[in-house]
Amino acid sequence: MITHFITNVTTRFNPFSAGAKSARLFLTSLPPSARANGMSIVTELLPRTSTAASTLRVKFKDGKELNLDCENLGIKSIVEEVDRHSRALQKQADIDG
Repeated sequence: MITHFITNVTTRFNPFSAGAKSARLFLTSLPPSARANGMSIVTELLPRTSTAASTLRVKFKDGKELNLDCENLGIKSIVEEVDRHSRALQKQADIDG
């Protein structure tokens, strides 16, 4: 996963819910040096009794923000969406030199 162009990751999930698996796996796929490289990671843990849906917001350097529904998307779909925009930004950076 290309994380160089991600500036902000915000998640909200109930860690005991089965629907939170995608959000948890996305957080584990971020490199350990992400915060040191300037990425802001905000995690809000909901109580065990919460029925709120798990959400994931990813913001990129160009200002685009992806709001992903972790309840209905698997980790592969989430990574594909994030990589799709990251690859477009990588191509633009390569063209600009």
